[in-house]
Amino acid sequence: MYKHAKLGDLVVTQDMGLASLLVKKGVHVLSPRGTIITDEQMDTILYNRYVSAKLRREGTFLKGPKAFSKEDKKKFQQSLQKILSNHEGIH
Repeated sequence: MYKHAKLGDLVVTQDMGLASLLVKKGVHVLSPRGTIITDEQMDTILYNRYVSAKLRREGTFLKGPKAFSKEDKKKFQQSLQKILSNHEGIH
């Protein structure tokens, strides 16, 4: 999928490794919980991902993600609408 995405496309993913590749290509990345992922956030996101993986390897078990909520659905809808409205009429 990464190879097919191009400038201006929209991808919904929770894979931050994939997200980091996509934002560098000018792809809009949205998490399933409605967070718009930007290139400016990627260093922090990837560092946190690295630290979490390291802790898991060392035997520290971190909690999984919280349950998907109505607020998450609402935030996703609002973020999706924001992205789409910013590009309305562009073909």
